Amino acid sequence: MPSFPFSEADPIQFPGPMPKSADVVIIGGGVIGVTTALYLADKGVSVTLVEKGRIAAEQSSRNWGWIRKQGRDADELPIVIEACRLWQELAAECGEDIGLNQTGVTYLANSDKDMTAFEAFLKIAALHGIDTHLVTAADTKTLIPGMARKFHGAMTTPSDMRAEPWVAVPALARLAVRKGAVIVENCAARSLDISAGKVSGVITEQGRIAASTVLIAGGAWSSLLLRKHGISIPQLSVRSTVAATEAMPEVHAGAAVDEHIAFRRRQDGGYTLAPGGGSSLYIGPDAFRHAIKYLPALFDNPFGLGYLPAAPSGYPDAWTTPRNWDADAQSPFERMRILNPAPSQKGLSSVKREFELLFPDLGPVRLKTTWAGMIDAMPDVVPVVDRAQTIDGLLIATGMSGHGFGIGPGIGRIVADLIQNNAAGHDLSRFRLSRFSDGSPIRLGPAL
Repeated sequence: MPSFPFSEADPIQFPGPMPKSADVVIIGGGVIGVTTALYLADKGVSVTLVEKGRIAAEQSSRNWGWIRKQGRDADELPIVIEACRLWQELAAECGEDIGLNQTGVTYLANSDKDMTAFEAFLKIAALHGIDTHLVTAADTKTLIPGMARKFHGAMTTPSDMRAEPWVAVPALARLAVRKGAVIVENCAARSLDISAGKVSGVITEQGRIAASTVLIAGGAWSSLLLRKHGISIPQLSVRSTVAATEAMPEVHAGAAVDEHIAFRRRQDGGYTLAPGGGSSLYIGPDAFRHAIKYLPALFDNPFGLGYLPAAPSGYPDAWTTPRNWDADAQSPFERMRILNPAPSQKGLSSVKREFELLFPDLGPVRLKTTWAGMIDAMPDVVPVVDRAQTIDGLLIATGMSGHGFGIGPGIGRIVADLIQNNAAGHDLSRFRLSRFSDGSPIRLGPAL
């Protein structure tokens, strides 16, 4: 069994071999790329997915494991409703225990202002028949017993789910392979092969693969590869720190969050813990290039991010990372197979302390493992799901802004249908790339 977090030392589970050609090539082995490959293979489409490191080794395994409708952007909500149904179908079809459980998601209110904000989402939820409801201060104590802190109330969605990301996405990859998809790990895509403005293939470190359609779903690395081909997207990556506790008595079967801490029950009997709102942005060239587009988010929540002066060498937006390279030479993607940021020690101390304060009857909390991930973020906190206007045959699905795991199968199904020229089944205008260049105002989605 591979270690977690994944490392380059882990055995390759998907060696290929890489074919000479495919109908579709997918770049990126996270939940979006994997589920797109799965749904294409299910329809008999020849699809090859290339991943520079290991399947789900970056943010798709490092997230909180929440599969939630609660708190979603109004335009994302129909897609995530579909995704929740697809998660249940895929869990049954893959034949592996991915830890999928319908245990609910709860947002805890520290003030009346929080409760007022929750009421705004209730109106959206009601339009879609979701079981989201508000909970009084007294009933919050019953909903999650044993909490020492007093809350003004809560918002909860009992039908929301949780799963184990580092187990789930590789399981879906195995299902995709059984359906006919080819997955090649340890194979970086160095460059697109473009002829007369149209995709004709992908040049990888293992050679060229011919294809008329390519999907870039590279998470934090998408912007770097797109920029090489003249496409600028205002995507940044923020570091989020997470920890897993040793097994302990159950205080709540689901997931919950307030401004101090987020927690969810794990399949192994412990809890996944994370700071309620604390992420860090490494300042790099893209941070300066796209700063003006992030001003609305900054003004809305000026203290929501910590800032670090420079990314470590080799990170997507590090000052020394090349923005251009030859397709026949080593690329930045090979130099860093797996983006494995060090967690914030301050953040780890905070979540341990906050969980102990919230549930004092548990006693001292022992952390079993800690990690961090780089969340691919967009200025309005919703993704880009679109065709590239300047390169025929190129599609982009990136910038999931911390929502990718839960919504993954929904986006994967949509992109698979777009590739086949089928109807998307949802209004995707909110997710068009041109919203950042056509004069449209930045419309902020939910921050969580």
